[in-house]
Amino acid sequence: MLKLSFACGPYDRTEALQYKRIDVEGIDLDYLEIQVPRQIFDRMVGERAFDMSELSLSEYIVMTCKGNSPFVALPVFPSKSFRHGFITINAKSGIKAPGDLAGKRIGVPLYTMTAAIWIRGDLQNIYGVDLSDVQWIQGAVEKPGAHGNPPNVPVLLQPANIVQNTSDKSLSEMLRDGEIDALIGSRLPETIRTDPDKVTRLFPNPREEEKRYYLEHHIHPIMHTVVIQRKIYEENRWIAPTLFKAFEEARNWAMERMYFSAAQRYMLPWLFDDLHEVDAVFGKDLWAYGVEKNRSTLEALVNYMQQQHFIEEIVSVDDLFVPIQEL
Repeated sequence: MLKLSFACGPYDRTEALQYKRIDVEGIDLDYLEIQVPRQIFDRMVGERAFDMSELSLSEYIVMTCKGNSPFVALPVFPSKSFRHGFITINAKSGIKAPGDLAGKRIGVPLYTMTAAIWIRGDLQNIYGVDLSDVQWIQGAVEKPGAHGNPPNVPVLLQPANIVQNTSDKSLSEMLRDGEIDALIGSRLPETIRTDPDKVTRLFPNPREEEKRYYLEHHIHPIMHTVVIQRKIYEENRWIAPTLFKAFEEARNWAMERMYFSAAQRYMLPWLFDDLHEVDAVFGKDLWAYGVEKNRSTLEALVNYMQQQHFIEEIVSVDDLFVPIQEL
């Protein structure tokens, strides 16, 4: 048995691997649960702290395009999230529609984070927003100072107007107080709950907007992929298809339990109505793995990264992942 350490969040789609509900042929997987993704990324990139881990997809793409990535990736995506509902605005900012974001001061945890790339890309390409004169205020959402300590922040090929938050307030508080006009990123600010008269969403009904977006563009934004240290993969190439199969089995294991209706697994009162809606939108492709079933999503992200000057040229999405057998 090849023992591999794997750092990942506590997700339903990986729970079967975490608690060894299913076997991974030939591999003893030591699942290290870490709730905060940024901690995983910083340790993996900075220290090579794990044999495998989830990793920001955009960070992985930048490293791969430079030709010196210490990792290879499986086309497995533990984190996906529509981002329309993660654009929050100050209620008195005058922002009524996406186009009103032009020229504003917008907070973001990290300009280079995958969630921010998706939001900017969609705003520009789907909604036609001119972001050229936006000033980006970078910092932690719920505390003053920086968001994490990335050891290898991607260097933009052309500079953007980014300033660091040096105030004694969090971005959430700055949004509430009107010191920034909007906030984008991977989490909602607490002030949207505590101060709903001052902080609200850009899209009043993001769920309907996200459904329309998916049905029209067939994009379910991917945040994280699963990477393996290149040296380990090069010495054990058989592990890629084996691991891919195990991740698919773990996802299917979680889905079977989620759909079991005799006694529901999750504390969501209208779970089965929600699942009916999910089926109507996604069909059999909910939380798809593999390149082919995610091609439109992956190609959109690569295009956005080239537009936003993270990478010089468009790269084929087939070249980003190690070969496995997709069903």
